[in-house]
Amino acid sequence: MTKTITNQFPLGLHFPTAEPFLFCAHHYDNYPKGTDKFGPEAKHLQGRAMGSDFEGKDGFRMYHGKEVPGFPVHPHRGFETITIVRKGYVDHADSLGAAGRYGEGDVQWMTAGLGVQHSEMFPLLKKDQENTTELFQIWLNLPKAKKTAPAHFTMFWSEKIPCVKNAGASVSIIAGEYNRTKALTPPPNSWAFEPEHEVTILLAKLDPGARIKIPATKSDLGRMLYFFEGQKLSVNGETLIAKTGAEVQSEMDIEITNSGSQLAEILFMQAKPIGEPVFQHGPFVMNSREDILRTINEYQQNEFGGWPWPRNDMVHGGEIRRFAKFPDGKIETPAT
Repeated sequence: MTKTITNQFPLGLHFPTAEPFLFCAHHYDNYPKGTDKFGPEAKHLQGRAMGSDFEGKDGFRMYHGKEVPGFPVHPHRGFETITIVRKGYVDHADSLGAAGRYGEGDVQWMTAGLGVQHSEMFPLLKKDQENTTELFQIWLNLPKAKKTAPAHFTMFWSEKIPCVKNAGASVSIIAGEYNRTKALTPPPNSWAFEPEHEVTILLAKLDPGARIKIPATKSDLGRMLYFFEGQKLSVNGETLIAKTGAEVQSEMDIEITNSGSQLAEILFMQAKPIGEPVFQHGPFVMNSREDILRTINEYQQNEFGGWPWPRNDMVHGGEIRRFAKFPDGKIETPAT
């Protein structure tokens, strides 16, 4: 009998991915109460490698932030970032002059394309209680023909993200389709824009005993299942324990059952590979070494448009509100 699971691996901060997905990080940080400067009190920062704090001391990381946790200004070229914020908030600012604050289930889908600088900070907005931040960031490659597309970002507000619920199971559809329900439209230059590429990103919650079924598709698709919360799952009769990822067969129907006694949470990703050479140098993903050298040279010369903001770790005030400001000045909120 052919096994559904072809490979298993433990889950940490970074999850292994299959092409065209380049990267997947699961950030879960229990931050303390915030200060007037939107970061932790100084006593919580002692003993950390400030500016590069990934240890997870006392249940949280500062990442590259020195006052506010997160990722101050940095460049990207040649791929897309898909940021799913489950808890807490992210403040976005970029070299195009765009900005935003999103969280509590929102998704930002950014096409870096020809090049953009942005910052992603996790402001601690609550001063009277702890600030929990949980998010996934996924990097999706762009095909060569789209790597020079203009930078662009789209907001998927949580209230508008399709969710299929049935018998103790709920499936939020970030990309692709599930149970004849389609996701919101991805950016126009994304590999996910064409349905035949079958780019699918699902977040599922299963009560004990609940199950979902993901139908078979083409044999050349990469399929990854990340079981990041719960006790154990049955995947076509095979057991998968929590904090474990699995590569699964794409040409088989997959029935996933929560066989534990606690809520189970799963991230599922699949896509048709792009099938082109991948040359990566940090935040630049191109098709050849020459492309990378040219990108580095261009960034050194023009910094992808520079940085129009007064600080590298831009935070948008203390009011807890979700919004997106686009380069043309348009303001979008969950209600619009």
